[in-house]
Amino acid sequence: MIQGSIVALVTPMYESGAVDKESLKKLVEYHIEQGTDSLVAVGTTGESATLDEEEHCDVIKAIVDYAGGRIPVIAGTGANSTTEAITLTRRAKEAGADACLIVTPYYNKPTQEGLFLHYKAIAEAVDIPQILYNVPGRTACDMLPETVGRLSHIDNIAGVKEATGDLSRVKKIRDLAGDNFAIYTGDDATSREFCLLGGNGTITVTGNVAPKLVHEMIMAAIEGDRETALAIDKKLTGLHKNLFIQSNPIPVKWAVAELGLMGKGIRLPLTWLTQDCFDAVRDAMHMAEVI
Repeated sequence: MIQGSIVALVTPMYESGAVDKESLKKLVEYHIEQGTDSLVAVGTTGESATLDEEEHCDVIKAIVDYAGGRIPVIAGTGANSTTEAITLTRRAKEAGADACLIVTPYYNKPTQEGLFLHYKAIAEAVDIPQILYNVPGRTACDMLPETVGRLSHIDNIAGVKEATGDLSRVKKIRDLAGDNFAIYTGDDATSREFCLLGGNGTITVTGNVAPKLVHEMIMAAIEGDRETALAIDKKLTGLHKNLFIQSNPIPVKWAVAELGLMGKGIRLPLTWLTQDCFDAVRDAMHMAEVI
């Protein structure tokens, strides 16, 4: 089971919008040096919505190659078409990904039975560990704990990223899915408490900017060290809030560029962080002592 701080990695780009492989390699090295436990390639924060299929798979392969087996790489392979999700998941396995993160279908609002059959079809089609991803704030689709529990009994469905911020779901899912099923949060602001309640880690945006602190905080929480986790998390509260001052990944890409790790590239319809937000994000970075 992958545990700890799992960074939903930004995809660095040139101002033209082309993927910047040199900076991508630098980012992978940076996270390994800083203690990040795993990377998500081409998730929401990696701008999966604006990369075409070839680019999507190429970035996954590049991150796998750059990591070189030193930390696990989880590939984002969700889609609102089951056949497309199967294709992306199959190609991620061929690229050498350790697992796949598969978001609930967005826009078309499937029923709970539709969700069950969607994920069952992907799991049966591709033999790779698969992590369910529930983020109703973006998808307009909430996968209930009972559906997660049903899916947990399929052998290669290994965990869930629960991004509702609802802490009561940790126990509900654990009771339904058992101890061998990984439960990750996708909500940075509640990640400390989530892991103190029995979660296995966070799939984090904040970890792009303060990877060492997020790793240390989450590991303390997993180990039940409430005092240490709280002390570290106090430094991160500004980032948890202000990295969402505009739509993710707009603020986090600005912050990573501010660290000198990449340039100022993002793809339409997303735009670069507006100047009126610079101070708020920079102040949060100062609070976390990363600048």
